[in-house]
Amino acid sequence: MAVLSKIRKRSGLLLLAIGFALLAFVVQDLFTKGFKSLSKDVGSINGKDVTFEEFRVKVANVEKNGQGTTATQAANQVWDQEVAIALLTKEFEDLGIRTGRNHIIEVLKSDPNIGQNPAFLNQLGKFDIKKFDAFFNSNPEQAKMLKDREKDADLSSKYQIYSTLLKGGMYTTTAEGKYKYEAETNKVDFDFVTVLYSSVKDSDVKVTDADITDYMKKHEKRFKSDGSREIEYVLVEDKPSAKDEEEVKNKVAALLDQKVEFRDGKSDTIPGFKSATNIAEFVANNSDKPYDTTYVTKQQLPAQFADALYNLPTGEIYGPYIDGKYYCLSKSMGKKANAKVKASHILISWEGTKVPNKKEKRTKEQAKAKADALLAQAQANPTSFMMLALTNSDDSSAQQGGDLGYFGPNQMVKPFNDFAFGNPVGKIGLIETEFGYHIVNITDKQDAVRLATVAQKIDPSEATTNEAYTKATKFEMDANGKDFAAVAKSAGLVVNAPVKAKPMDENFGNVGNQRQIVKWAYDKETEIGNVKRFEIPNVGHVIAKLKKVNEKGLMTVEEAKPMVEMTIKNELKAKKILAKMKGSSLDAIAKANATGVQIANGVSLENPLLPIVGAEPKVVGTAFGIGANKISAPVEGIAGVFVVKTRTITKAPKLAKYDDYVNRLKGNAAQAASRALPALKNDANIEDNRLEFY
Repeated sequence: MAVLSKIRKRSGLLLLAIGFALLAFVVQDLFTKGFKSLSKDVGSINGKDVTFEEFRVKVANVEKNGQGTTATQAANQVWDQEVAIALLTKEFEDLGIRTGRNHIIEVLKSDPNIGQNPAFLNQLGKFDIKKFDAFFNSNPEQAKMLKDREKDADLSSKYQIYSTLLKGGMYTTTAEGKYKYEAETNKVDFDFVTVLYSSVKDSDVKVTDADITDYMKKHEKRFKSDGSREIEYVLVEDKPSAKDEEEVKNKVAALLDQKVEFRDGKSDTIPGFKSATNIAEFVANNSDKPYDTTYVTKQQLPAQFADALYNLPTGEIYGPYIDGKYYCLSKSMGKKANAKVKASHILISWEGTKVPNKKEKRTKEQAKAKADALLAQAQANPTSFMMLALTNSDDSSAQQGGDLGYFGPNQMVKPFNDFAFGNPVGKIGLIETEFGYHIVNITDKQDAVRLATVAQKIDPSEATTNEAYTKATKFEMDANGKDFAAVAKSAGLVVNAPVKAKPMDENFGNVGNQRQIVKWAYDKETEIGNVKRFEIPNVGHVIAKLKKVNEKGLMTVEEAKPMVEMTIKNELKAKKILAKMKGSSLDAIAKANATGVQIANGVSLENPLLPIVGAEPKVVGTAFGIGANKISAPVEGIAGVFVVKTRTITKAPKLAKYDDYVNRLKGNAAQAASRALPALKNDANIEDNRLEFY
């Protein structure tokens, strides 16, 4: 009791001591992690912060609405949207772009749920703004939702104006049309001598890492990098052993015959697959896959066992056999003639049918007339059916020549189903459904079998799983601070090629979505050479090593090398070749380089192809520029170094108008808007902190 009394008297001091210890722990944690957990912003775009709370809500909405979308994918999608909106909004403000309610309504009307909503249409079937306003005035909850839609519509309408301004700024002049015409039509005849880069051995020039770095610095925008982490890894699979497979095989084989079990002092006979009378119940009780009553064609059966299963007499059993990750027994429940039909069709719809992408607007009468005409053509020449479908059908199957593949009973709407199963192969006819008129061509029919299959999954046993865990854990400990490849080799494991992971990547090598590994590699406490084991459900264990850290800025030399090495090599080769490209005539230059003089006739700037060599726009441009009977200075082209002597230049006759050429160039203006955002991003100051949250 005395001890308890002392403890009670000093409890205040004890709590205070614990409090100080906890505070010290928290403070230490804050300093080691750099206060990153207190960050409130996911990032900033040109100084405008993106708060995590607002960002999180948007990400959650994308995850909820996008089936199968992961948190990382949603975060990437929302971030791209935030960047685009911030950059474009600033552009709208700088340009003074404003929109009114009419602009917003026009954007809203483009949504069929609004523009074609019967509640908002007048007697003529046209959108009625008064009905629209009245509806939302009397529905406050709906009006709140409309506010968010209006914000999006406001941005959309401003972007439409912005796009129009960009296209307007990309005006194509008559002078540009004239230049386009002359580039196509002016011709030059010239002689030339070339020494190809390929004539200099690669071993005679050496491209250093410094050369590649210098090249990247001269073209920084082309070689920007967000940084990456190089992670090498070993995979210890948790997969069934040969012993596990054998055990499952024996277990499945034991289901064939009946067996006697003793329960409560009595013997009980359990029927086997051979003698079971209630097959559905037997499969349900013994299979990892449900009982399937559908008929399947030979093509739908496992290829290796298709012949045996398809030709299995009714009541007979085949197996055990392996199908994927399952050991199976299959019992034939019978065969059905013409169970599957293959058909092609041409769909001709009309206004009002349930077809979203009609090739042309037409009434039902017009659709019938067109369908009758196509039916006559198809019946007269069945081999033309594919082309008729490709060029006329309103269905997405048009791209496959109308081919719908094989289908079973009642998979199509009733009129289509009845025609397909009620007529022989080769029959071409016309039917009407809710989608329109179909010209149907029955191209094949197949018999099918129904199989009752007991399938048991081949999973690793507990002993096998424990063995994989032990092996992976031992490797993790052995590899820490040692030669990763050497330890892997001694353990009989393979080191996979390094994965270059960017901050917001989630896919990792051959093991799919493993965001946890990428996050670990980017953690401030993870250092080069660190090793860590990750357990991957249904796969096994990944033991990863952080091999290299590539900081944000320029690409690494290894990344840029495949892109620039050949260009730099050719520049170095050009220096060697230039020293020999001297002489008072082409013949002299050709002789000095052990080559000949070649001829190019009728070459244009638009099509600058030279015999044997290929496209050389810089060389052809030089030939046009130096004038007749003059020899150029050496020109570093795409394939080699050239010297040219122009013989004749044939100018194109002048045209009264260049409208055709102007119109052809105008197509480039349509792409102006799509090029604007990447350009804005390139010049923006964007800070991305998503890694701290996702």
